Amino acid sequence: MSLLETQSLTKSYQMGQVTVTALDGVDFSVERGEFVAIMGPSGSGKSTLLHLLGGLDSPSSGEVYLNGESLSMLGDDAITRLRRRKVGFIFQFYNLLPTLSAAENVGLPLLIDGQTMSRHRQRIEELMSLVGLGDRTDHRPDQLSGGQQQRVAIARAFVNQPEIVLADEPTGNLDSRSGTAILELLRRTCRELGATIIMVTHDPRAASYADRVVFLKDGQIVHRLENGGEGISVQRIAEVMTALEL
Repeated sequence: MSLLETQSLTKSYQMGQVTVTALDGVDFSVERGEFVAIMGPSGSGKSTLLHLLGGLDSPSSGEVYLNGESLSMLGDDAITRLRRRKVGFIFQFYNLLPTLSAAENVGLPLLIDGQTMSRHRQRIEELMSLVGLGDRTDHRPDQLSGGQQQRVAIARAFVNQPEIVLADEPTGNLDSRSGTAILELLRRTCRELGATIIMVTHDPRAASYADRVVFLKDGQIVHRLENGGEGISVQRIAEVMTALEL
């Protein structure tokens, strides 16, 4: 059984008198420990798909299954618990609270879930070390660079030991050097934590770190690239994008 699976996933929005279909019958699955990149032009449905996978939005039709459990069968409270405990999120703009230290920002999901940070202090310290910020635990966000803030956001995404982490353009707000460091960190978390990551990106270089690349166009999956044990080259990804007119 796949860790995550969608069946005929569709999402439509009403824009005045016009119905806009953001996703159109998407069948998609992710295995445990896999790093998958989702690519496509603006308006292709990338972020919509990510929001549906994380229970942030509901589909118009079709199903999302996490570990065999249908999200559409869950009530609002159950969906909220699922997001807190089984799904980690990494956003482009970090979303750190400015009044909290780096370690407190990492532990914030624990507090929201009714747990105490002191009980999980060792895990917080281990994650801060994993992301290379073991000596920055007491620094506030305004005392950290953009790349360091994104590292804090990555540590926060893993603090509840989620089954899957969803990353929406995690390097989109970073310079090239910081972005490369973040991608290498995500790749390493797959190996060292057994993490499962789905990353939305428009950048072929970012997608090349993934095990598999899925291409969306007009709300549908139009192509897939597999690692094949040799990695997925930036050139190959760019060639597919050109061929698909993405």
